[in-house]
Amino acid sequence: MNRTAVNPWDWSLKYGFNQGEVLEGASRVLVCAGQTAIDGGGNVKHAGDMKAQMGLALDNLDAVLKGGGMTLANVVGLTIYTTDVDQVLANWAVLAERLGAAGVTPPQTLLGISRLAFPELMVEIEATAVA
Repeated sequence: MNRTAVNPWDWSLKYGFNQGEVLEGASRVLVCAGQTAIDGGGNVKHAGDMKAQMGLALDNLDAVLKGGGMTLANVVGLTIYTTDVDQVLANWAVLAERLGAAGVTPPQTLLGISRLAFPELMVEIEATAVA
């Protein structure tokens, strides 16, 4: 698969994402449900700790991607839902470091919402991956 960045402006690059990407030669698409700070038993973890919740949500996303035969390098779009946009931005390095290590800057949307499925959850990360 070839990825070509589409950035009419370059401001988003300092935040680690492209405005768009043209994908050519892709043959498989994995649409991932939103991943949160829930362990394998369905228990919410790290209540009140945005950094830890972001890390576990990304670990869970990695597991789904791996199950589909992909990695973060295959992610072509992210939507991040949060009950506290300021806390996500204060902990943005958690996401940026993982994406940087994978060598990708996929288009992203960050949305502030009133709550997630369980009140203790602060962030949910949804992804689309292509191989």
